[in-house]
Amino acid sequence: MSQPTELNIEHVARLARLRLTAEEEERFGRQLGEVLHHIEQLAKVDIDHVEPAAHAFPIFNIWAEDASQPALSVERALRNAPAQRDQMVVVPKVVD
Repeated sequence: MSQPTELNIEHVARLARLRLTAEEEERFGRQLGEVLHHIEQLAKVDIDHVEPAAHAFPIFNIWAEDASQPALSVERALRNAPAQRDQMVVVPKVVD
């Protein structure tokens, strides 16, 4: 595919703050032209009867039901705490 006449790769490179060699400009210009060609092909696809979707396939709730369950006892939760007071873990003060 040839590079479109309206595609100014020097301007695109300048906007991206890239310094390209002449060879890179030619190669990237050709590649960008091919990408734009594919976008033109996609624009021709009839999507009038296609409903918008957030996902390509149906998504179902995969989370477990939020149900109350037995928890750790206070003694067991504090068993490995380096320091404790009034059924809480004691930590060093980090904010003045």
